[in-house]
Amino acid sequence: MRLSAQEIASAVGGELLGDPTVAVLGAAGLNEATESEISFFHNVKYIDSLQRTKARVVFIPQKTNGTPLPEGKTLIRVSNPQWAFAQVLGLIDHKHHPQGVHPKAYVEPTAKIGKGTIIYPGCFIGHNVRLGEKCLLYPNVVIAEDTEIGDRVIIQAGSVLGSDGYGFATQQGKHHKIPQVGKVIIENDVEIGANVTIDRATTGETRIGEGTKIDNLVQIGHNVSIGRNCLIVAQVGIAGSARVGNNVTMGGQVGISGHITIGDGTVIAAQSGVMSDVEAGEVLFGSPVRPIKQAMKLQAIYGKLEEMYDTIKQLRKKLS
Repeated sequence: MRLSAQEIASAVGGELLGDPTVAVLGAAGLNEATESEISFFHNVKYIDSLQRTKARVVFIPQKTNGTPLPEGKTLIRVSNPQWAFAQVLGLIDHKHHPQGVHPKAYVEPTAKIGKGTIIYPGCFIGHNVRLGEKCLLYPNVVIAEDTEIGDRVIIQAGSVLGSDGYGFATQQGKHHKIPQVGKVIIENDVEIGANVTIDRATTGETRIGEGTKIDNLVQIGHNVSIGRNCLIVAQVGIAGSARVGNNVTMGGQVGISGHITIGDGTVIAAQSGVMSDVEAGEVLFGSPVRPIKQAMKLQAIYGKLEEMYDTIKQLRKKLS
């Protein structure tokens, strides 16, 4: 798609600085962009890339705080360059999705599918499923019985929603399956990555809140409740009956114990282990997690343990 700099600025509500007639045929990062592509600058650590980029059109922040801007470029000032760039990617997206339900997908007759929803081949939609409007299910997604999915939900290939929760009762040394008879509820505007598993509740519901985005290879256990607008990165595991608030961010490979509560606005760094309740607004790291400043201080100390041990050995020799 061919767009002028003026058309792009108008589409994103930006302030145009430079030639409004410059043609844009695509989009790329600062280092990869060609003269016919648009790019974006949003962080001063990329200032060298901004100066060297071949892109003739670049989104920049409204406030550049004295950052030297390149000459000979058409610049578009916006409040959020990354979001403006995402909007342009949407304009030039060349994907052509099929319409409706692919003949090689299976939809149980009792399932209800909303208008404008696209279901790719190999999907399974089970008994009494409710799937909202304008959803997109990529190949081989499984939606098990009684699952409820809102509008504009995207589910990437291979994900399974509504599989049995991991529940067993131990009697005389043997583990007996506890029937899982609850459901999964996915609210509007959720995106679920590839090969994600979201277990149905034992009783009641497992719920994912509106606007939450889940990366690939995430496991969410039975009766978990996740709030609105959370970001959950790859390989996170959340054990049964955990409660996650709104606007929570979890880095890759975070582990959450069952039956605990994570407060609103919490940020948990990658590979952390959370074993007890967390107050709202905490920024945490480590296993078990600690406030990030304390955790980083401890990491620095760990790096000196060998040196400290050698010093202790030398002191012992002197004392003996």
